[in-house]
Amino acid sequence: MNRYRPRTIALELAMISVALFVGCPVYVLVNLSLRPASDTSSPLRPTTSPTLHNFTRAWQQGALGGALANSVLVTVCSVAIVLAVSSLAAYPLARVTARWSRNTYLLVLLGLVLPFQLASLPLYQTMRDLGLLGTPWALVLFYSGLQVPFTVFLYVGFLRALPRDFEDAALIDGCSPLQGFRYVVLPMLKPITVTALVLNAVAVWNDFFTPLLYLSGSAQQTMPVAIAGFVGQYVTDWNLIFAALVISILPVLIVYFLLQRSIISGFAGGLKG
Repeated sequence: MNRYRPRTIALELAMISVALFVGCPVYVLVNLSLRPASDTSSPLRPTTSPTLHNFTRAWQQGALGGALANSVLVTVCSVAIVLAVSSLAAYPLARVTARWSRNTYLLVLLGLVLPFQLASLPLYQTMRDLGLLGTPWALVLFYSGLQVPFTVFLYVGFLRALPRDFEDAALIDGCSPLQGFRYVVLPMLKPITVTALVLNAVAVWNDFFTPLLYLSGSAQQTMPVAIAGFVGQYVTDWNLIFAALVISILPVLIVYFLLQRSIISGFAGGLKG
């Protein structure tokens, strides 16, 4: 049996074309980050004399060490709070069929419809009154509220597809609802938890507007804001910007490679469910 039929060849060529299309920006990013500032040739031409000097200059001039620590702190704390609050909130919303549960769920979903920019001024004043402006905890508090509606939506949809047999058996054996959730339901939520973790972490890590708003005028910055500081009004050193972008991407790639199996199985499980 011939493996390579015209349809197979066409699919493979299409996949190769898509891979090249997606990989081209990544190649340009890495290529220019390793290129000396004196080299003004085409971004597509491979760098003949690569150097790591751009990474050193970007790290020192942009104070990327502190920005990287702030981004990690904000992302880890925000995602942990969002997952804990959303999973606990979604459980009764998915299992209780009373009218108050449906109305509460619709109220939570209202957070997906209303743009957060409408509340930017009141939230800014609230953070100022709490004395959190200029600190990473203002971002943690903001993201912990902003990402909950979307994450609750994911959890509720997944919970409604899960059978209740194991929970009922745990309740009959004497478990409280909270114990049943912790020991029975939560392990079954691993696929959607991994999916929600990835989506929320990427959203928080890459956000630019909120750190710019709440950390403006302070020495505390996150990676996107620190990288934007390389863009000047008259002069822009693109090699430093690309080097800083590579530094910003590396933590996400490291986490992905460490959790690759869990992430892939999580997405596959979420799609299958």
